[in-house]
Amino acid sequence: MARFFRGLEKLSEAEMKAQDDHHTSRRLRLQTLVRLRWLAVGGQTVTVMIVAFWLKFPMPLLPCCVLIACLAWINFFLTLRYPPTHRLEPPAAFALLGLDLLQLCGLLLITGGLANPFSALVCVPVIISFASQPIRYSMPLILLAMICITGLAFSPFPLPWYEGVAVNVHSVMQLGVWCSIASTMAFAAFYAYRVSMEASQLADALSATELVLQREKHLSQLDGLAAAAAHELGTPLATISVVAKEMERELREDDRFREDVALLRSQSERCRDILRRLTTLSSEDEAHMRRLTLSSMMEEIIAPHREFGITLELIEKSPRAGEPVLNRNAGIMYGLGNLIENAVDYARKTVTITVEYTADTLTIVIEDDGSGYSPEILARIGEPYVTSRQRDDTAGGLGLGLFIAKTLLERSGAALSFGNRDPETPGARVRVEWPRVLIDSNSTK
Repeated sequence: MARFFRGLEKLSEAEMKAQDDHHTSRRLRLQTLVRLRWLAVGGQTVTVMIVAFWLKFPMPLLPCCVLIACLAWINFFLTLRYPPTHRLEPPAAFALLGLDLLQLCGLLLITGGLANPFSALVCVPVIISFASQPIRYSMPLILLAMICITGLAFSPFPLPWYEGVAVNVHSVMQLGVWCSIASTMAFAAFYAYRVSMEASQLADALSATELVLQREKHLSQLDGLAAAAAHELGTPLATISVVAKEMERELREDDRFREDVALLRSQSERCRDILRRLTTLSSEDEAHMRRLTLSSMMEEIIAPHREFGITLELIEKSPRAGEPVLNRNAGIMYGLGNLIENAVDYARKTVTITVEYTADTLTIVIEDDGSGYSPEILARIGEPYVTSRQRDDTAGGLGLGLFIAKTLLERSGAALSFGNRDPETPGARVRVEWPRVLIDSNSTK
């Protein structure tokens, strides 16, 4: 399992970028885009109708209807051509969002340019792209949008307004509107990109956490599977044994088959003995394996990390008499194991594990004598894919593995805090604390 954590943590930046580009969550579903486009078609149609027939402002009605009809026709074609579950590859999504941007800018161009109060809608395709597409496709789209709003500032067409009344927008006001739209678009695009990226990373990290937990639960269930297999194989193996005995009795005088039949019978008896031991082991040790004392659990967790040249000191501040008895929990054991593994990776000589319990709480503190956490890492520790504190080239990573450990322990009810030791004693400190009633199987809940 330690090897598994290290493998997850040592993903290179290139691999993470490839995952971001090809992961399903970064591919826009066509039906989502089609629905948004129908909403745009409806909104544009209603707006044009209100301006032309209710307000009765003079406007180029036919060009506006043609542009809206083009968007509706393309949308109708996509609905018929592709199934609702179709997901767009980044180039296709870029092309459709770029087409939406150009269609909207065409409408704005012939209806007043930046003087049109709906010019802020230019931001919408860009925000959608940054929220759902790889950055290398979103950047060209925002550049195209910037070019379009610059062109809208020089629109030769007047804003639809009361007949005989000209709306003259001062150049300074035009510049202000341009800056407003550009800054809104840039800020909203960056914000959408960061939120989407963090949500995607969190989803991937939680999936990895579930994978680890399911794997460990699967391993813990092998005893039961062995007992079931022994039970199911018992009957056919008994039949084989009976037939082998009959064959041995009938063929004992036949030199050609006597040794083979004897071997068959002896091996069938051996298989029966193995299955009998498996059944006995599972039934006798099931309760023992399901529950264990705090001291036994800590020894089991620490044991795999004693062979790396780092001294592991276990300090028990509370007596073993009356210590908590815990149900075996794969999340707790492998979460603590990963924290200890990280401490071993960064320690110079010693890792100290301090265990203390009271009537209300159980506390485990893991300390190492390494360089400790830097302030910028300490502020973000526990987030998925956070780069490690300073270490030498032989130490393991500290990112996804720590996130998995933190998530598994918090699911068990633990509260974790990360920090550094006293200034005169360099090193990192991780404190894990549970309400005793949550994990002690002898406590009254």
